Amino acid sequence: MKSIPRDFLAGVRAALPILLGVVPFAMITGVAAAAVGLTVFETIGMSVIVFAGASQMAVMQLMKNGSPWIIMVLTAWIINLRFVMYSAAMAPSLNKLATWKKSLLAYMLSDQAFGASMSHFARYPEAEQRWFYFGAALTLWSVWQVSAIAGSLLGALVPASWGFDFAFPLSFMAMMFAALSDRPTVLAALIGGMMAVFAKGLPYNMGLVLAILVGIGSGLLAENMQRAATPLEAK
Repeated sequence: MKSIPRDFLAGVRAALPILLGVVPFAMITGVAAAAVGLTVFETIGMSVIVFAGASQMAVMQLMKNGSPWIIMVLTAWIINLRFVMYSAAMAPSLNKLATWKKSLLAYMLSDQAFGASMSHFARYPEAEQRWFYFGAALTLWSVWQVSAIAGSLLGALVPASWGFDFAFPLSFMAMMFAALSDRPTVLAALIGGMMAVFAKGLPYNMGLVLAILVGIGSGLLAENMQRAATPLEAK
Protein backbone atom coordinates (compact mmCIF):
# COMPACT_ATOMS: atom_id res chain seq x y z
CA MET A 1 0.00 0.00 0.00
CA LYS A 2 1.43 3.32 -1.07
CA SER A 3 1.90 5.99 1.57
CA ILE A 4 0.26 9.39 1.22
CA PRO A 5 2.77 11.85 -0.30
CA ARG A 6 4.27 14.22 2.27
CA ASP A 7 3.56 17.29 0.15
CA PHE A 8 -0.11 16.31 -0.16
CA LEU A 9 -0.39 16.34 3.63
CA ALA A 10 1.47 19.67 3.70
CA GLY A 11 -1.16 21.07 1.35
CA VAL A 12 -3.95 19.82 3.60
CA ARG A 13 -2.32 21.44 6.63
CA ALA A 14 -1.85 24.72 4.75
CA ALA A 15 -5.57 24.81 3.92
CA LEU A 16 -6.78 24.23 7.48
CA PRO A 17 -6.40 27.83 8.77
CA ILE A 18 -8.16 29.13 5.66
CA LEU A 19 -11.24 27.05 6.49
CA LEU A 20 -12.03 29.52 9.27
CA GLY A 21 -13.40 31.83 6.61
CA VAL A 22 -14.33 29.29 3.94
CA VAL A 23 -16.87 27.43 6.10
CA PRO A 24 -19.13 30.41 6.93
CA PHE A 25 -18.75 31.84 3.42
CA ALA A 26 -19.86 28.53 1.87
CA MET A 27 -22.75 28.34 4.31
CA ILE A 28 -23.83 31.81 3.23
CA THR A 29 -24.04 30.66 -0.39
CA GLY A 30 -26.22 27.76 0.71
CA VAL A 31 -28.47 30.04 2.73
CA ALA A 32 -28.68 32.51 -0.18
CA ALA A 33 -29.59 29.68 -2.56
CA ALA A 34 -32.43 28.62 -0.29
CA ALA A 35 -33.57 32.23 -0.04
CA VAL A 36 -34.00 32.53 -3.83
CA GLY A 37 -35.97 29.28 -3.98
CA LEU A 38 -33.36 26.71 -5.01
CA THR A 39 -33.84 23.20 -3.67
CA VAL A 40 -31.06 21.37 -1.85
CA PHE A 41 -30.29 19.35 -5.00
CA GLU A 42 -30.21 22.49 -7.15
CA THR A 43 -27.90 24.12 -4.62
CA ILE A 44 -25.60 21.11 -4.67
CA GLY A 45 -25.57 21.17 -8.47
CA MET A 46 -24.72 24.86 -8.60
CA SER A 47 -22.05 24.53 -5.94
CA VAL A 48 -20.38 21.53 -7.60
CA ILE A 49 -20.56 22.87 -11.16
CA VAL A 50 -19.66 26.50 -10.49
CA PHE A 51 -17.54 26.19 -7.33
CA ALA A 52 -16.90 29.93 -7.10
CA GLY A 53 -18.43 31.72 -4.14
CA ALA A 54 -18.25 35.29 -5.42
CA SER A 55 -19.91 34.48 -8.75
CA GLN A 56 -22.48 32.22 -7.06
CA MET A 57 -23.51 35.05 -4.75
CA ALA A 58 -23.67 37.51 -7.65
CA VAL A 59 -25.79 35.16 -9.75
CA MET A 60 -28.20 34.50 -6.90
CA GLN A 61 -28.62 38.23 -6.38
CA LEU A 62 -29.46 38.54 -10.08
CA MET A 63 -31.91 35.64 -9.75
CA LYS A 64 -33.57 37.45 -6.88
CA ASN A 65 -33.93 40.54 -9.07
CA GLY A 66 -35.34 38.54 -11.99
CA SER A 67 -32.46 39.26 -14.38
CA PRO A 68 -32.22 37.42 -17.73
CA TRP A 69 -30.13 34.24 -17.75
CA ILE A 70 -27.62 35.70 -20.23
CA ILE A 71 -26.81 38.47 -17.73
CA MET A 72 -26.22 35.86 -15.05
CA VAL A 73 -23.87 33.88 -17.29
CA LEU A 74 -21.90 36.94 -18.37
CA THR A 75 -21.64 38.18 -14.79
CA ALA A 76 -20.27 34.85 -13.56
CA TRP A 77 -17.87 34.69 -16.51
CA ILE A 78 -16.47 38.17 -15.87
CA ILE A 79 -16.06 37.58 -12.14
CA ASN A 80 -14.26 34.29 -12.82
CA LEU A 81 -11.86 35.66 -15.42
CA ARG A 82 -9.23 35.95 -12.69
CA PHE A 83 -8.87 32.16 -12.81
CA VAL A 84 -7.32 32.51 -16.26
CA MET A 85 -4.44 34.43 -14.68
CA TYR A 86 -4.24 31.94 -11.83
CA SER A 87 -4.05 29.04 -14.29
CA ALA A 88 -1.32 30.74 -16.32
CA ALA A 89 0.73 31.30 -13.16
CA MET A 90 0.37 27.65 -12.10
CA ALA A 91 0.89 26.12 -15.54
CA PRO A 92 4.69 25.64 -15.19
CA SER A 93 4.10 23.56 -12.05
CA LEU A 94 1.53 21.26 -13.67
CA ASN A 95 2.37 21.14 -17.39
CA LYS A 96 3.93 17.66 -17.23
CA LEU A 97 0.73 16.03 -15.99
CA ALA A 98 -1.73 14.16 -18.17
CA THR A 99 -4.58 16.22 -19.60
CA TRP A 100 -7.24 14.59 -17.41
CA LYS A 101 -5.21 15.29 -14.28
CA LYS A 102 -4.71 18.93 -15.27
CA SER A 103 -8.43 19.21 -15.97
CA LEU A 104 -9.27 17.90 -12.50
CA LEU A 105 -6.81 20.25 -10.81
CA ALA A 106 -8.05 23.18 -12.90
CA TYR A 107 -11.64 22.44 -11.84
CA MET A 108 -10.67 22.61 -8.15
CA LEU A 109 -8.80 25.91 -8.52
CA SER A 110 -9.86 28.58 -6.04
CA ASP A 111 -8.47 31.86 -4.76
CA GLN A 112 -7.39 30.24 -1.52
CA ALA A 113 -5.82 27.15 -3.10
CA PHE A 114 -3.93 29.34 -5.56
CA GLY A 115 -2.67 31.72 -2.87
CA ALA A 116 -1.57 28.98 -0.49
CA SER A 117 0.12 27.01 -3.27
CA MET A 118 2.02 29.89 -4.87
CA SER A 119 3.24 31.03 -1.47
CA HIS A 120 4.48 27.50 -0.71
CA PHE A 121 6.08 27.11 -4.15
CA ALA A 122 8.05 30.33 -3.64
CA ARG A 123 9.38 29.13 -0.29
CA TYR A 124 9.96 25.50 -1.18
CA PRO A 125 10.72 25.21 -4.92
CA GLU A 126 11.96 21.65 -4.43
CA ALA A 127 8.55 20.46 -3.17
CA GLU A 128 6.25 18.19 -5.19
CA GLN A 129 4.09 21.11 -6.27
CA ARG A 130 1.29 19.10 -7.85
CA TRP A 131 0.77 17.12 -4.64
CA PHE A 132 0.81 20.19 -2.42
CA TYR A 133 -1.73 21.95 -4.61
CA PHE A 134 -3.91 18.84 -4.80
CA GLY A 135 -3.91 18.52 -1.00
CA ALA A 136 -4.89 22.15 -0.48
CA ALA A 137 -7.43 22.28 -3.32
CA LEU A 138 -9.15 19.00 -2.41
CA THR A 139 -9.47 20.05 1.23
CA LEU A 140 -10.99 23.40 0.31
CA TRP A 141 -13.32 21.88 -2.30
CA SER A 142 -14.60 19.17 0.04
CA VAL A 143 -15.23 21.49 2.97
CA TRP A 144 -16.87 24.05 0.67
CA GLN A 145 -19.37 21.51 -0.66
CA VAL A 146 -20.28 20.16 2.78
CA SER A 147 -20.68 23.68 4.19
CA ALA A 148 -22.78 24.86 1.25
CA ILE A 149 -25.11 21.89 1.68
CA ALA A 150 -25.36 22.61 5.40
CA GLY A 151 -26.26 26.21 4.65
CA SER A 152 -28.93 25.14 2.19
CA LEU A 153 -30.46 22.74 4.72
CA LEU A 154 -30.47 25.41 7.42
CA GLY A 155 -31.98 27.92 5.02
CA ALA A 156 -34.36 30.26 6.80
CA LEU A 157 -33.21 28.97 10.20
CA VAL A 158 -30.17 31.25 9.91
CA PRO A 159 -31.33 34.80 10.68
CA ALA A 160 -29.92 37.72 8.70
CA SER A 161 -29.07 39.42 11.98
CA TRP A 162 -26.18 37.00 12.45
CA GLY A 163 -24.22 39.17 10.04
CA PHE A 164 -22.03 36.70 8.16
CA ASP A 165 -20.60 39.51 6.03
CA PHE A 166 -17.26 38.95 7.73
CA ALA A 167 -16.87 35.50 6.16
CA PHE A 168 -15.76 36.58 2.68
CA PRO A 169 -12.78 38.70 3.77
CA LEU A 170 -12.00 36.27 6.58
CA SER A 171 -11.58 33.45 4.07
CA PHE A 172 -8.69 35.38 2.54
CA MET A 173 -7.04 36.69 5.69
CA ALA A 174 -5.30 33.48 6.72
CA MET A 175 -4.03 33.09 3.18
CA MET A 176 -2.81 36.68 3.07
CA PHE A 177 -0.94 36.54 6.37
CA ALA A 178 0.82 33.36 5.28
CA ALA A 179 2.02 35.12 2.14
CA LEU A 180 3.51 38.13 3.98
CA SER A 181 7.04 36.79 3.94
CA ASP A 182 9.07 39.85 2.91
CA ARG A 183 8.99 43.65 2.84
CA PRO A 184 7.57 44.08 -0.70
CA THR A 185 4.54 41.85 0.01
CA VAL A 186 3.92 43.53 3.37
CA LEU A 187 4.10 46.96 1.73
CA ALA A 188 1.79 45.87 -1.09
CA ALA A 189 -0.76 44.56 1.42
CA LEU A 190 -0.64 47.67 3.61
CA ILE A 191 -0.88 50.22 0.80
CA GLY A 192 -3.46 48.20 -1.14
CA GLY A 193 -5.58 47.81 2.00
CA MET A 194 -5.37 51.49 2.86
CA MET A 195 -6.28 52.47 -0.68
CA ALA A 196 -9.28 50.13 -0.62
CA VAL A 197 -10.55 51.87 2.52
CA PHE A 198 -9.96 55.40 1.28
CA ALA A 199 -11.41 54.75 -2.19
CA LYS A 200 -14.42 52.77 -1.02
CA GLY A 201 -16.86 55.47 -2.11
CA LEU A 202 -15.86 55.46 -5.79
CA PRO A 203 -18.62 54.37 -8.19
CA TYR A 204 -18.77 50.93 -9.84
CA ASN A 205 -16.42 49.50 -7.19
CA MET A 206 -13.52 51.26 -8.89
CA GLY A 207 -11.95 51.71 -5.47
CA LEU A 208 -11.21 47.99 -5.38
CA VAL A 209 -9.60 48.06 -8.82
CA LEU A 210 -7.55 51.11 -7.85
CA ALA A 211 -6.44 49.42 -4.62
CA ILE A 212 -5.28 46.35 -6.55
CA LEU A 213 -3.28 48.40 -9.03
CA VAL A 214 -1.71 50.60 -6.37
CA GLY A 215 -0.92 47.61 -4.15
CA ILE A 216 0.74 45.68 -6.98
CA GLY A 217 2.63 48.78 -8.10
CA SER A 218 3.88 49.44 -4.58
CA GLY A 219 5.05 45.86 -4.18
CA LEU A 220 6.87 45.85 -7.52
CA LEU A 221 8.54 49.18 -6.76
CA ALA A 222 9.68 47.98 -3.34
CA GLU A 223 10.99 44.73 -4.84
CA ASN A 224 12.95 46.58 -7.54
CA MET A 225 14.42 48.96 -4.97
CA GLN A 226 15.38 46.02 -2.78
CA ARG A 227 17.11 44.29 -5.68
CA ALA A 228 18.94 47.46 -6.66
CA ALA A 229 20.17 47.96 -3.11
CA THR A 230 21.42 44.39 -2.65
CA PRO A 231 24.79 44.82 -4.46
CA LEU A 232 25.52 47.96 -2.45
CA GLU A 233 24.83 46.15 0.80
CA ALA A 234 27.01 43.26 -0.27
CA LYS A 235 29.93 45.64 -0.63
